[in-house]
Amino acid sequence: MSSALRSFNGVSPRLGERVFIDSASVVIGDVELGDDSSVWPMTVIRGDMHRIRIGARTSVQDGSVLHITHASDFNPDGFPLTVGDDVTIGHKAILHGCTLGNRILVGMGSIVMDGAVVEDEVIIAAGAVVTPGKHLQSGYVYGGNPAKPMRPLKDKERAFFSYTAGNYVKLKDRFLAEPNVT
Repeated sequence: MSSALRSFNGVSPRLGERVFIDSASVVIGDVELGDDSSVWPMTVIRGDMHRIRIGARTSVQDGSVLHITHASDFNPDGFPLTVGDDVTIGHKAILHGCTLGNRILVGMGSIVMDGAVVEDEVIIAAGAVVTPGKHLQSGYVYGGNPAKPMRPLKDKERAFFSYTAGNYVKLKDRFLAEPNVT
């Protein structure tokens, strides 16, 4: 197991095919990463007190923090973190105990908090804060603090979801082909 991957409480991260995890990041515990996903430098994905599931072709960019909400008297079931397929998580984003669907762009510096649900095909603008329990409906750009719908998605933006996911698949493949990358 790479030094970027760490077991916790007897549970080790599980990786799909062709996953890239930069050695300057850390993935801990009950975490699953889908095929062709990528985790970039200085990212922390910590599945220590609940599970984290990340789909295929999803990129978690530099400096992001992904965590869960543990079970307690305040929240008996806690909240796992679930991220779908073809999601691009921008630099320094924070995802905490939330659920994200497929084909989503999480802008740089965004925060998505406990119990929030983001449907498929959503753009969360850079710096937006999705407050606890908020539900973002498909087909919109959301921004601000707290995040609110700004406008419907344009066709070009819908096409961008698969483009950016594919671009990061190509980039991580180039990194995996480098002899000094593990």
